[in-house]
Amino acid sequence: MRFASSPLTEVAESLHMLAAGRVQSLHRDWFQAVRPSLTSVDMDLLLAVVPAGPFVADFLFGAVVDARTTISQQLAYVAALPLDQLERHLREVWDGRPMPPRVTELIHDGRAGARRLAVALGAYWQVAIEPHWKKMRALLDEDVAFRAGQLTNCGMAAMLANLHSDVTVRGSLITIDKKRADIDGGLTAAGLRLVPSIFVWPNVIFAAGADCPAVLIYPARGIGNLTAEHDEATDDALVALLGRSRAAILAALAIPYSTTELAVLLRQSPPAVSQHLAVLRRSGLAVSWRNGRRVLYQQTDLGASVVNTMMTTSVRSIGTS
Repeated sequence: MRFASSPLTEVAESLHMLAAGRVQSLHRDWFQAVRPSLTSVDMDLLLAVVPAGPFVADFLFGAVVDARTTISQQLAYVAALPLDQLERHLREVWDGRPMPPRVTELIHDGRAGARRLAVALGAYWQVAIEPHWKKMRALLDEDVAFRAGQLTNCGMAAMLANLHSDVTVRGSLITIDKKRADIDGGLTAAGLRLVPSIFVWPNVIFAAGADCPAVLIYPARGIGNLTAEHDEATDDALVALLGRSRAAILAALAIPYSTTELAVLLRQSPPAVSQHLAVLRRSGLAVSWRNGRRVLYQQTDLGASVVNTMMTTSVRSIGTS
């Protein structure tokens, strides 16, 4: 088990978010910055390969080796996909629904189709992710450093259990609470790669391939730091409902934070943050739990629904068709 980097995961998960037609509030500044450049990319093809739905093709999480994994390595892996793997994964993604012509063309073209897909993914990387990768990578590295500290201070089970609310550990068993899954078994000798991600939030992904290590992809801490200023990134409707400080706190709680961490992040005093957290808890918008010596807070499903409803940006016009 080791931590690893997966640039292609950010490509795949950001495309999955765009395919759903809505950009989460934490990623809104990113989208506004890259939107004009997306016209130069074959978004129709990419959104056909990564459509809205419960599944993303496992090959988009492949070739994850370690912290030095590069986008070039992963695109080369996609370009070399055997036809049977490409077809099987794309059929799983469409889950019995009719596949669009762009996808059937890829499958029909075999190796040439895989290479064409790799080129389209690379073009998207160049305009949507690479210009922001330095800042994103710094945030991912900070997450790994934090997890390494947890591993040292609290042990493996506690570190794993703190990755995501859907991940629990009992002895040697890791359980991931997902509505739809078809994996139940032991890890292979290739082991497990833990991959923090910017765009997987608020979900967690487990992917396993016969020729690659299994990967557990979880939301990195501090994703809200990608926005310029938290108070400016908080939508007026949410501010009107909760007040500016409380709205900023609830938006930040897409991932777990302690009172002290929130105070530093939002430049508010710890007593003020504590008071706002108490109100959010009583309102059913936030929940707290003890993790070692710290008390962590996070949005409840109701809190996440309120934030997403009031702070989501429509992106229905991304495709060219």
